[in-house]
Amino acid sequence: MTTAPVRGVDTGRLKAALDTEAHRIVYDQYLPDGAADGLGGELRCISEVDRAHLVMLVEHGIVDAGRAGQLLAAIDELRGLDFAPVRDRPMPRGVYLAYEGHLIERLGDETGGILHTGRSRNDLNATTTRLKVRTPYLALLDAVDTLAGVLLAKAEEYADVTMPAYTHGQPAVPITYGHYLAGAAGAVLRAYGQLLDAGRQIDVNPLGAGAIGGTSVPIDPARTAELLGFTTAAPNSVDAVASRDFVLHLLSASAVLGVALARVARDLSTWTSEEFGLLRVGDTLVGSSSMMPQKRNPFLLEHIQGRSTASLGAFMSAASAMTTGGYTNAIAVGTEAVRHLWPGLSGTTDAVTLLRLVVAGTEPERERMTERAVDGFTSATYLAERLVLDGVPFRAAHHRVGETVLAALDTGRPLAATAGLAGDLAPDRVAASCAHGGGPGTDGLPPLQTQLDVFRAELTARRNRWSGAESLLTEAVDKAVRA
Repeated sequence: MTTAPVRGVDTGRLKAALDTEAHRIVYDQYLPDGAADGLGGELRCISEVDRAHLVMLVEHGIVDAGRAGQLLAAIDELRGLDFAPVRDRPMPRGVYLAYEGHLIERLGDETGGILHTGRSRNDLNATTTRLKVRTPYLALLDAVDTLAGVLLAKAEEYADVTMPAYTHGQPAVPITYGHYLAGAAGAVLRAYGQLLDAGRQIDVNPLGAGAIGGTSVPIDPARTAELLGFTTAAPNSVDAVASRDFVLHLLSASAVLGVALARVARDLSTWTSEEFGLLRVGDTLVGSSSMMPQKRNPFLLEHIQGRSTASLGAFMSAASAMTTGGYTNAIAVGTEAVRHLWPGLSGTTDAVTLLRLVVAGTEPERERMTERAVDGFTSATYLAERLVLDGVPFRAAHHRVGETVLAALDTGRPLAATAGLAGDLAPDRVAASCAHGGGPGTDGLPPLQTQLDVFRAELTARRNRWSGAESLLTEAVDKAVRA
């Protein structure tokens, strides 16, 4: 008895379903996303700032502890209800005023009206934007960290798999597949460092800058910075509300990363083709054709190339929007430019994740790689260099080896035999001998692993500081409510 194939899983040639993580990225984009709630996320960030601000006001005797305690309790109640009472309100003047209006109606102006003491929507918005970006920023960093780890692990695993390095689409010199992956890891690690650098700007607390000129109320921005997980307070009120430079820096670093992702994806796409046949992608990472039953399409590589440009487009859009606003609080900067940040980071994160899946799930065709390294005469440069070390000028050696390659092509004999060498010009031996200039004969993995470890430590410290601030703030709020 024959079991009927599961439609969409068993295509005849492909027996496995698409990897679930890849499926989420490339197909779930077409489904309605009920989990994503921009309004809820915005209100939660506003309420987080409010909690820190009220705690600080109480600690410095600026507002009455009893009224602040009632207000904090009401805010926590709203958070527990996922802000349902606010969601149902009309918002003719924006989210914040609807939220504040609810609290004033609930508690009265004498209590609800103290919330905005020493503060403006301008510095509030600058602060909430930094809080909101933490989640997608950490998601991107986590994806980059994992990709770098996979690249280094596979670089070590395939350090003995000889293949041609290609220049201008032609076999050039012998390297190893592991050496190629280590090179890609270098680009990813540079982007990792640039993203960490850009993230330092989101650790500056703009709260306290007011509308643009600070405030006469004796607030303590350093305390709210501590409670919200920032490392420092903004030293200049104009810069605090006018600047969203961190948006550009995050998108710029992401765009540079995206360029590297796209270039690697192009290489892998070429090498997985039937004509090259250097790599084979696992069945869970390829697609079939709706019409042609023989096809194994490494289509995720095309998604990588498409998604990797998200931050580049977002950067151009955000930068263009920012140039229209003066160096002050401006909607073009704080709202219109910032809105490009989210899809930019999300698209780049997807591209990073897909490349990690493909690299992890792809195996080199060892014999085919070696065959192409031999047939492409990739040892020719090494032969010329041997002549140079024997005293032949390089240009003369270059010419002589070129003629030898031509003779080998005409006679069908191996390069070594044509050159009259008793020794071996096997590409693996040649690659191993290239121990200078960062060639495949060097062990370049330990420095890369050390760099990854340093970046991981910084990422962990930043994540712990942010999560630690949540606990610190909760304790401070509980204390203020009980006062």
